[in-house]
Amino acid sequence: MKEGNSAGNSSPPRKARSSFSGKLGYVLAVAGSAVGLGNIWRFPYLAAKYGGGIFLLVYLLLMLTFGYALIVSETALGRMTKRSPVGAFETFGKSVSFRLGGWINAIIPMLIVPYYSVIGGWVTKYLFEYLRGSTTALAEDDYFSNFIADNFSVVWFLLFSLIVVAVLFAGVKQGIERVSKIMMPLLVLLAVFVSIYSITRPGALEGVKYFLIPNFKHFSWMTVVAAMGQMFYSLSIAMGILYTYGSYLKKEVDIEKSTTQVEIFDTAIAMLAGLMIIPAVFAFSGGNPDTLKAGPSLMFITIPKVFASMDFGSVAGLMFFLLVLLAALTSAISLAESGVSTFEDQLGLNRHKATLLMGAIIILLGSASALGFGAWDFITLLGMSILDFFDFLTNSIMMPLAALATCLLITRVVGLDKIAQEVESSSAFKRKKIYNLFMKYFAPICIVLILVSSIANVLGWISM
Repeated sequence: MKEGNSAGNSSPPRKARSSFSGKLGYVLAVAGSAVGLGNIWRFPYLAAKYGGGIFLLVYLLLMLTFGYALIVSETALGRMTKRSPVGAFETFGKSVSFRLGGWINAIIPMLIVPYYSVIGGWVTKYLFEYLRGSTTALAEDDYFSNFIADNFSVVWFLLFSLIVVAVLFAGVKQGIERVSKIMMPLLVLLAVFVSIYSITRPGALEGVKYFLIPNFKHFSWMTVVAAMGQMFYSLSIAMGILYTYGSYLKKEVDIEKSTTQVEIFDTAIAMLAGLMIIPAVFAFSGGNPDTLKAGPSLMFITIPKVFASMDFGSVAGLMFFLLVLLAALTSAISLAESGVSTFEDQLGLNRHKATLLMGAIIILLGSASALGFGAWDFITLLGMSILDFFDFLTNSIMMPLAALATCLLITRVVGLDKIAQEVESSSAFKRKKIYNLFMKYFAPICIVLILVSSIANVLGWISM
């Protein structure tokens, strides 16, 4: 990457771009993107597996440094170029390396949102069942496995996908921004309610202590690696989303302050998720943290058992899965919007045609992921189901490569000074020294570490 040196001399003429109405719309949209299934179920079980409070401490330190640097980078590049990922990279050069860097960032959300929508469909089904009062049935051992093996589960995936596509059709201000302004405050209120209910259960206090109080005896190198991987997942880094939303950001919006608010929002929801799940499972299991290490099955198998054992568990289950559905929707909308923006920029499609194309990709790949547990369960890729393979490909391989491409673009082509100029045009760049330090030295090392660790884990060389 050695071509180009400015954002303005190689950009082709283009139509007027959609934009957020102001900082609040942007912050809530990005927070909605960040606050998804990764916060609600992935963060609590990783925290439990890698030391509770010490994992939380490491995560916070990484988010305020490494995560901050990548959020600012992608947002600044998006606003500077007014382009989605492919166009942002091509603004600085047209060679294969620039195109590849842009397309890696652009393709990731297109591959994630189909299987993410499958999980969103599962959440929709569980919410429906809690509305019907099926609390006891949902807690049965084989309920979840039987449900996903039933080909009819595809209907729930399609229902979730149609909601996402409908919001995209409405546009940036009338669709994404309006939905985010309604869903995010409601999500916070539900998270607070369920957290209070959880921590007041008999025996839950030990879970609160385990989650919030760092114990350095539980620290290991894998705590750092897992926290870094979760940070990518939680903050929507290296998914093309921040480039896209940055391109919708008006020049007068304070990037530094907006980023800080996103960090606060993301951390608050992650901590509330931990307080919703860890104390409740601690109380249910008699204080055994191993119960929390169930991974993805925690949300669909363990948590329903916890709710079934509680007084008013039906209400708690209803509130919990409504919360999870809102989180899943806001994230899925953000992922899909990145694809829509890319199609508008690169293919010259209008918004409705770009949305239809994104919708077709979601339905095609998502149906394959859903049927991978039913009619197509005989299909495996590297020994994984279709859904698990797409999850591994995007999160463990492509996202680190996308983040590395962004680091190289900034340090070798754009320059740290140009990023500083973009940020300082509307902000006081208070963490500028931290930003420069991480982008020049630590971020590339951390990204390579995540990539190597993820591949080694799949090959069985290490256990994560």
